[in-house]
Amino acid sequence: MRKILHLNAAVALAAAVVLSTAVPAAADSSSCTHHLSGPQVCIRLEGSDVWATPVAIWVNPPKKATSRQVSLYVNGERYRFDRNPATATRVGKTLSYTWNRTQWESEDRICVRFKDIDRMACERIKSINRAQF
Repeated sequence: MRKILHLNAAVALAAAVVLSTAVPAAADSSSCTHHLSGPQVCIRLEGSDVWATPVAIWVNPPKKATSRQVSLYVNGERYRFDRNPATATRVGKTLSYTWNRTQWESEDRICVRFKDIDRMACERIKSINRAQF
């Protein structure tokens, strides 16, 4: 019985060490404009913690549309870097563009807007706190 208790304690301690040093879980998130008609624009943030890759998606572009300029905004201001605005291209039935993975501040509001569309899709960066043992 004593060996079982020591073994259980050792397993619990090992699990606590592994969990306390684990990398934060994925924090992928997405958000879309919710209108009954017209263009539907989405943003997807792929990554973990404050490191995220923004993806702009126009879900229902006209069939003739093969590309469209798209811009990235952070906290209401157009983000300034080499590919902004960028050109989204057709992928199946959607137009999309993926920016480079970037480190953001927790709670930054990241938005995308396609040229000639007045709708903007936005999502907040969410920081993941590690469990404390």
